[in-house]
Amino acid sequence: MDEPISSAERYPAKYWHWLSDGRIQCDLCPRDCRLHEGQRGVCFVRGRLDDEMALTTYGRSSGFCVDPIEKKPLNHFYPGSSVLSFGTAGCNLACKFCQNWDISKSRNFDNLADQASSEAIARTAERLGCKSVAFTYNDPVIFAEYAMDVADACHERNIKTVAVTAGYIHAEPRRDFFAKMDAANVDLKAFTEEFYVKQTGSRLQPVLETLKYLKHETQVWLELTTLLIPGLNDSTEELQALSEWVARELGVEVPIHFTAFHPDYKMIDMPSTPMSTLIRARNIAHMAGLNYVYTGNMHNKDGDITFCPSCSTTLIERDWYEIAHYRLTSNSHCPDCDIAIAGRFDEYAETFGRRRMSVTIGG
Repeated sequence: MDEPISSAERYPAKYWHWLSDGRIQCDLCPRDCRLHEGQRGVCFVRGRLDDEMALTTYGRSSGFCVDPIEKKPLNHFYPGSSVLSFGTAGCNLACKFCQNWDISKSRNFDNLADQASSEAIARTAERLGCKSVAFTYNDPVIFAEYAMDVADACHERNIKTVAVTAGYIHAEPRRDFFAKMDAANVDLKAFTEEFYVKQTGSRLQPVLETLKYLKHETQVWLELTTLLIPGLNDSTEELQALSEWVARELGVEVPIHFTAFHPDYKMIDMPSTPMSTLIRARNIAHMAGLNYVYTGNMHNKDGDITFCPSCSTTLIERDWYEIAHYRLTSNSHCPDCDIAIAGRFDEYAETFGRRRMSVTIGG
């Protein structure tokens, strides 16, 4: 049984209301956890303390690293730049295939050794020359208050903010949270309700609603990721339906990343995704009309390149996370046919490369 919340973990959380039976309901995500005094929600980090909702991981992180932005993955958001990345603990989904399960499924807050104020994070990102700060490793939706405060501090120093999320969030907090974000990579984990219920303990429709909201009602730069698991979400029919939905509801210029599954957490007996599946998924998405389709977690040269959707010339050539060649014009057009390329670009790509640096932040 999860331990009850202690007064030492008190930080007032938003998005909850009283129920007629004396419980309080969390209104952050579609799980709608209903809590008695001392109980935690499914995410483990939000719970009831002294008749209020508390966030127990505010200001506490599982660690800070500087990564290439392509690792988030974001290929059309300031390519080649560095991003200061961090997460906390817990998650509001229950993915059996979680690749960061030691963080997202953590019930040991002693692992949250790095404590940092919003200002300290923004100051460190600026000192290290990071273009952005990413809320990642576990879903930032569940530590929304902390992420939003960090985002405010970052924007005061002209540091961009990135959310790596499953998009499982209610309308009101969704509006508040993404108003603070400059870019998002959303995990569209599959395109069937059966997969979401059985493999993640959640539902598909709220994620689709988040995607449509981000594309049509915000200025947030959006990219998608789908982890392909053999036999579960990689059929030609499902990939075709997913790709056609993206083209129809979000538009052909939204980049999508098909990434390879490796056995982990509760799926250690499943086979890894073969390269042929990634290539098939990429071809299906292109046939559906999507302009920018990438592959990940395996090295595939064509799946790393940004091609012009009009004349097919190579615009951004990548070697894993390193920019090998970059030839966009100063106004982010193709130099050969002059078509505009969707994304957020500088005139020149930065050259952070494929490094990964651990960072300690104090204060």
